[in-house]
Amino acid sequence: MELTVEQKLQALWDLQSIHTELDSIRSVRGELPMEVRDLEDDIAGLQTRIEKQKQDIEDTDRDIADKKVFIKDCLALIKKYEEQQMKVKNSREFDAINKEMELQNLEAKVAEKKIREMEATISGKKEALAAAVADFEERQKDLDHKKGELDTIVAETEKEEKKLLAEAEKASKNIEERLLTAYIRLREGSKNGLGVVTIARDSCAGCFNKIPPQRQSDIRQRKKIIVCEHCGRILVDEVYAGTAEEVED
Repeated sequence: MELTVEQKLQALWDLQSIHTELDSIRSVRGELPMEVRDLEDDIAGLQTRIEKQKQDIEDTDRDIADKKVFIKDCLALIKKYEEQQMKVKNSREFDAINKEMELQNLEAKVAEKKIREMEATISGKKEALAAAVADFEERQKDLDHKKGELDTIVAETEKEEKKLLAEAEKASKNIEERLLTAYIRLREGSKNGLGVVTIARDSCAGCFNKIPPQRQSDIRQRKKIIVCEHCGRILVDEVYAGTAEEVED
């Protein structure tokens, strides 16, 4: 059944009224939902950073252990060369072994230097890890607190919100798709969530710009859907604000 323009306007106003009630309920939550999402993102980022820092420390510890084994091997070779030096038959063999000992000794010292550098690196990484863990724990406490606040508020309004959502879904079915799409776009693009507004003191109740008398007359006749020339919101006459509940009944 094709609806008249007046019925279409009434359906749009009814849906806007329901959404306004929903917005009012949700506004009690304030910035809490956004704060919870931001904290969850921060915590996820910190978890990733902590895991990476732990892995870096483990990798460096493993490198240090490998260097210590290498130094041990170098010292073992030096000891072996010392024993060989005692059995050489000429100076040429002695010098050759001596060079090998010097090389092993040099490599051992280089490895010791690398170990000291890596230990200093680990020290810095452990400090950064401790700071990240402390930050994580602090943000987790903050998140738990804010989630508790939000859950309390949601629990208090959940029943009414579900009722209004069901009503909004039902009201949406009375509006043709083209109009509903336009309304949703207007609502989403508006800071106050208003896609349909009344005339208030000869002005658009959405942007408060003056509406010319002839345009007001056209709106009150309800023969065509008229939008505000300034903000694009759908305009209905002031009678709707007082009769929406009556028409719904």
